[in-house]
Amino acid sequence: MITPEMLTGRSTEHLAVLSGNHRLQPAAVEAFRAMQQAANAAGFDLQPASTFRDFDRQLAIWNGKFCGDRPVLDQDSQPIDIMPLSTAERCEAILRWSALPGASRHHWGSDLDIYDPSLLPAGEKLRLEPWEYQEGGYFYPLNQWLTAHMVDFGFYRPFTEDQGGVAIEPWHLSYRPLAQEAERLLTPALLLAAWQDKEVAGAQWLAGHLPALFTRFIHIQRKA
Repeated sequence: MITPEMLTGRSTEHLAVLSGNHRLQPAAVEAFRAMQQAANAAGFDLQPASTFRDFDRQLAIWNGKFCGDRPVLDQDSQPIDIMPLSTAERCEAILRWSALPGASRHHWGSDLDIYDPSLLPAGEKLRLEPWEYQEGGYFYPLNQWLTAHMVDFGFYRPFTEDQGGVAIEPWHLSYRPLAQEAERLLTPALLLAAWQDKEVAGAQWLAGHLPALFTRFIHIQRKA
């Protein structure tokens, strides 16, 4: 059973090593390794770009973006100046690409971002932007392979359609048996409890709008 601390990134007891510093829940590790082997047989070097991320790391990302110390992108992956925006506008702009601290799917140990380093041209940095995975992008062949085969290993993409909330993220995979249970268990009340004694930028506005934000950015209605 995943605990509130695990759901919100404040515990690592549910995790096992995938590779290097990358960690997932044991069942997700096993499933991803099996998918890696199949991808390798098809000519791809499927690797994690990001796996588990703890609460404090997500908090630093959130606060950095809110204060203008980290870049914030619009729906077309172009940087925007966040400083003139209201608290509400800042929060919604950040939520297009970054989760609230305590509400990131990367806390759960079921989700990861993927790429193929062998497809990245020399001198280019991984950006994790949609164009890299779409037709004409570096990782389009890998993306096509995953579309055809990831379901065989229990994975799906939670962010495949832009419904006015989270932007499309073709690199983000979820291990369904674990992710759907975590999504069901995470609630606004549980998130607010995780924020106690933490300095979350925009917390007052966020707390007053959490039910609506959960619908748009967290408990997103998706096709199976």
